[in-house]
Amino acid sequence: MKNIVGVKFKKEGKIYSFNAGDLPLKRDDLVVVSTENGPAVGTVAKEVHVVPAQQVSANLKNVIRMASDEDLLTCENNRQLEQEAKQFCVRRIAERQLQMKLIDAECLFDKSKMVFSFTAENRVDFRDLVKDLVQKFRTRIELRQIGARQEARIVKGLGICGREVCCATLLQSLDRVSVKMAKEQNMSLNPEKISGLCGRLMCCLGYEYDCYADLKKDMPKCGKMVQTPEGRGKVIRQSALHGEIVVALESGKEATFKVTDIQK
Repeated sequence: MKNIVGVKFKKEGKIYSFNAGDLPLKRDDLVVVSTENGPAVGTVAKEVHVVPAQQVSANLKNVIRMASDEDLLTCENNRQLEQEAKQFCVRRIAERQLQMKLIDAECLFDKSKMVFSFTAENRVDFRDLVKDLVQKFRTRIELRQIGARQEARIVKGLGICGREVCCATLLQSLDRVSVKMAKEQNMSLNPEKISGLCGRLMCCLGYEYDCYADLKKDMPKCGKMVQTPEGRGKVIRQSALHGEIVVALESGKEATFKVTDIQK
């Protein structure tokens, strides 16, 4: 049996599983864990639970220790270094007139690498920029191009609902969102009403999609001819939450019926 704990590295990030060993960890504890990029500090988001050894991934990493005051000081110094690196990189981008926008700079816990995230409309030759960064910070440099949704997650902001964008608060992963989800929920297809700050379809369109799809599973589709208690007609609208459809009868009248009243 293995003691498994869930750890998050960012508030809006994914929860990763680690081997807790015999450490008495509880929710919100700060821990130092082993990752593919070296040691990192994270927060316990899911308390220790026992899992059979055969169900555990072979490459599962370990929790090294509880985070000490020294570890937290290292994190604070890294945050200050990230701010310095971000300002320096922005200046170099402007000086070299590169068509790119820096979004974030991240320094690994052991300072073995710095990752700079940016957006750009086209391919950018940033080789000289990398040389500038290596010369300045004397560590490995990675420039990572990200999309609009990832940018919104980092920058954050308020959505049209008045709340902070979901991608920066409650979402662990950015799942695919499609226009079909809006159609199934009878929402306006006006891009201004169903797009988020990133300019892409709002993540919340996917929250109730499965429920609507399930409710509509046995409902006659729009355009289909059906037999109602008042005669034959064509389905012109659906109301999944009420279990009703609106039918244009052959007599020219529009009427609303419960799905249970429709003859299949």
